[in-house]
Amino acid sequence: MSISVSNISKSYHEQKALDNISFDIEQGEIVGFLGPNGAGKSTMMKILTTYLNPSSGEAKVNGFEIDSQTIDVQKSVGYLPEHNPLYLEMYVREYLLFNSNVYKISKPRIEEVIDLTGLTTQANKKIKQLSKGYRQRVGLACALLHDPKVLILDEPTTGLDPNQLLEIRDLIKSIGKEKTVFLSTHIMQEVEAMCDRVIIINKGKIVADKKLSDILDETEQIIQVEFDYRVEEAFLLKLPHVSSVKNLHDFVYYITFDTKVDMRSAVFDFAHDNELKILQLSRKNKNLENLFIELTNPS
Repeated sequence: MSISVSNISKSYHEQKALDNISFDIEQGEIVGFLGPNGAGKSTMMKILTTYLNPSSGEAKVNGFEIDSQTIDVQKSVGYLPEHNPLYLEMYVREYLLFNSNVYKISKPRIEEVIDLTGLTTQANKKIKQLSKGYRQRVGLACALLHDPKVLILDEPTTGLDPNQLLEIRDLIKSIGKEKTVFLSTHIMQEVEAMCDRVIIINKGKIVADKKLSDILDETEQIIQVEFDYRVEEAFLLKLPHVSSVKNLHDFVYYITFDTKVDMRSAVFDFAHDNELKILQLSRKNKNLENLFIELTNPS
């Protein structure tokens, strides 16, 4: 097991950032860690990389205990934090050489990582001259220097343009063929493109842990409907095949059905029979974004 988390909780004074979190990640998996801002994602990643101590619970990375085998954990993990810490006045190769001294890494490994992360043409530039995409590559190169078995990446695609997103996505997928990757992001399309599995956290608790293939293969469908006034969720539950109703905001609802049959006409007929006025009606296939909204929407 690459990562094993058992009943981890973390509190900051009266605020509980993580509440009894447990999950396991197998070697070679690419797992997306999703949640709204403040859900506890970065806290969990900092605990796994030994930057923070949990208030309670246990965790292992590559078989090493995070509390009693801290150095072993750090040696086996590559970490790219949300705010990529770079010395902007340093040249790329110089920066990697500087970091390699911590792990006593040979120069051939530095050149290997430069090539792996596509930094060959940028290696002799100062980091401050690089685009955001190339700066992320430098951060990844630094995380890969000691050839860790596990990569923990906190928002690795934040602030990148579409072309840079594609480049970093392909790089992470390539790295994931040989290593376990645990990454957080707010971009659902990136998770669907890169990950094997998704863990969704909300208010410090895990609300979903599923393989991406299972999410995409589910028979459920969602109808998004907007009425001209507030309708009680219990009333909409009278629709056939309905499994849940969620008020997104104002008079907009997500109605989830346990059937592949297109239920838009049923919703229209139901509204007509009950003298409800529909302002908007659309079908949404069950996907990661729908699931995320359904599980984390505060309303």
